[in-house]
Amino acid sequence: MPAKAEAKHTKEVAKADAKESKAVAKADAKEAAATADAKADVASAKADAKEAKTKAHHKAAKAKAKADEAKAEATPTK
Repeated sequence: MPAKAEAKHTKEVAKADAKESKAVAKADAKEAAATADAKADVASAKADAKEAKTKAHHKAAKAKAKADEAKAEATPTK
C-alpha cells in the first residue's frame, strides 16, 4: 500500500475509533446518570418512609396516652 493510501486508511481508522469511543463514553455517562437518579430516588423513598414511621409512632403514642387517660378516668377510685 502506498504511503499516502496507508496514511489515509490510518486516519479513517482513527476517526472511526474516536467516534466509537465517544459513543461508548456517552452511553456510560447516560448509565451513570440513570444510576445516580435511581440512588437519589431510593434515598428519597427511605427518607419519606422514615418520616412516615416517625409520624405513625407519634400518633400511636398520643393514642396510647389518650387511652390510658380514658382508662384512668373510667376506673373508679376507692
